[in-house]
Amino acid sequence: MKAGIPMISIGGGMFLVGLIMFYSIELGQTEPILRLIKNIGTFVGLSGIGVTVAGVLLYLISRNQPPIQENFES
Repeated sequence: MKAGIPMISIGGGMFLVGLIMFYSIELGQTEPILRLIKNIGTFVGLSGIGVTVAGVLLYLISRNQPPIQENFES
């Protein structure tokens, strides 16, 4: 099983969860818990972007390339 596809979906999910956590808290909140949730949302969203990019790279690297067939006929 290719590892790229699950990593892309996990990274996308992390990104969406981070967006929800970030935008669920209003700007300018001074309570430490709400600021912590907003900061965790930022971290999770950015980490999700990184996991998605890593999954795309793994998918592209692990694709099966057809063998090169050279034709030596003259």
